[in-house]
Amino acid sequence: MGNASTMTRRLVVLAAAGLCASACSSGPGSTPAPQATSSSAAAPATASSPAGAAPAGTETPPPGDIPDTTAYVAFRPGSGQYEVKVPEGWARTVSPAAVFFTDKLNVISIWTTKATAPTMASARAVEVPAIKHPLHGFALTGVSVVSRPAGTAVLIRYSADSRPDPVTGKVYKDTFERYEFYKNGTEAVVLLGGPAGADNVDPWRTVTNSFRWLR
Repeated sequence: MGNASTMTRRLVVLAAAGLCASACSSGPGSTPAPQATSSSAAAPATASSPAGAAPAGTETPPPGDIPDTTAYVAFRPGSGQYEVKVPEGWARTVSPAAVFFTDKLNVISIWTTKATAPTMASARAVEVPAIKHPLHGFALTGVSVVSRPAGTAVLIRYSADSRPDPVTGKVYKDTFERYEFYKNGTEAVVLLGGPAGADNVDPWRTVTNSFRWLR
């Protein structure tokens, strides 16, 4: 992949990591930090925020299960490149880099970029270091290749500390699944995050199974 593509993907990784950390650290009934919900070019400020000092250790994460009764609705970006189903009613934030869907403790972010086909080797050599850099308590769970209706995807699983709760200062452990789909020179990343211990296997499967390329 070229230097320009690498830099673009790194900036998007940092922005996504910042918003995920912000959204996932918000307690029930709260909203993401103001910079995370801005639809303007807030990525640099958001990306740098997780680098602040975090309290030692983490608390037991609060429940973050997505209800079984959740309905899913189709989303298509303005580019018309893909379609994906996301939980109905989640807050949507659109930035120049990506689109984010958040609800209390969980977040889904999606973005596309021009790139070469991702592999397990490139994920470990390029993506994992870029993801790790801005996060506290990063731990890689695994890198694998999975099959979905849209085709195979490189899956990176990891955990990291949330940003300190703005009220209590508590830090929780969040887990993430990052799916990298690829078609004809374009990579689409679907990043799913929530509190460690939440049973969101079925919702995340619903989201990633629904992803499809439109062009």
